[in-house]
Amino acid sequence: MMLLTTLCIQLLLLLQSSYAFTAPTVTSRLSTTKSSSFIYSSSNDEEFTGFGNVGFLVLAGGTGSRMKANMPKQFLTLSGSPVLHYSLHLFLEKLPEYCAQNGLSPPSTVVLVMDPKYQPEYQPIVDKYNGKLAFANPGVERQGSVENGLNKLVELSKENNGSPCEFVAVHDSARPLVTIPEIESVVKDAQSVGAAVLGVPCKATIKESDDGVLVQRTIPRARLWEVHTPQVVKVEALLRGFDKVEKENLEVTDDVSIIEALGEPVKLTLGEYTNLKITTPEDMDVATAILKDRGDDQINLI
Repeated sequence: MMLLTTLCIQLLLLLQSSYAFTAPTVTSRLSTTKSSSFIYSSSNDEEFTGFGNVGFLVLAGGTGSRMKANMPKQFLTLSGSPVLHYSLHLFLEKLPEYCAQNGLSPPSTVVLVMDPKYQPEYQPIVDKYNGKLAFANPGVERQGSVENGLNKLVELSKENNGSPCEFVAVHDSARPLVTIPEIESVVKDAQSVGAAVLGVPCKATIKESDDGVLVQRTIPRARLWEVHTPQVVKVEALLRGFDKVEKENLEVTDDVSIIEALGEPVKLTLGEYTNLKITTPEDMDVATAILKDRGDDQINLI
């Protein structure tokens, strides 16, 4: 098992390095409507002042049924700490420290979307970061969870700063390995365009099938991107998008899909293949190996 895990991490890092140099350098447009578009970008040369107008929304309300565990995946132990703690530690400790060292404004607020039955266990952490961290209850679907979290974020921003934050960065707590450079890049791009999402060129060959038995066609891989989180969106646009989705009963699968539905641009920010989503038990093995390779310190939130 250890040999297999080591080989997995070496292959993952090799692929990441390879794609970092071979990703397309031209504008790539992928759309669900005629007017909406993705714009590929790996960097933004505009002056960056920090995260002061950005609120972070951490989604931790999922059940994680594919993990076949006795608890949601965000609470499983990964290298000595719950999966969720890596995201909280990043946004509440590491990112503010990075901002202080580089003369950048830190994140305004972090909202943790969590089932009420788990909130008492995390209340001491909320108390420790008083004014910087707060709970919101999940919705029935992802969209409802994001909407609840966004409403709480706007409310807290008004209380703390006198005005709402301009952007929201929505992050899935099942992605514990996202890095500060990735976060900075996607926030820069969102501040430039209005919406941005981390992503990587798709490595797998994708087949389309109507019945799950016979192949209908092979989709050209050169145009396909696997999107990650955080997804960063202008708050005003996301609120308009929620209204449109509800009125027209649209089906959306992630946060930037709502912006696509408005016909507004979304920037693709080149991320890292190591920003994997914990979905199966095998993902835990790979994530453990990545953390070991990075030599990350132990997390202590309380």
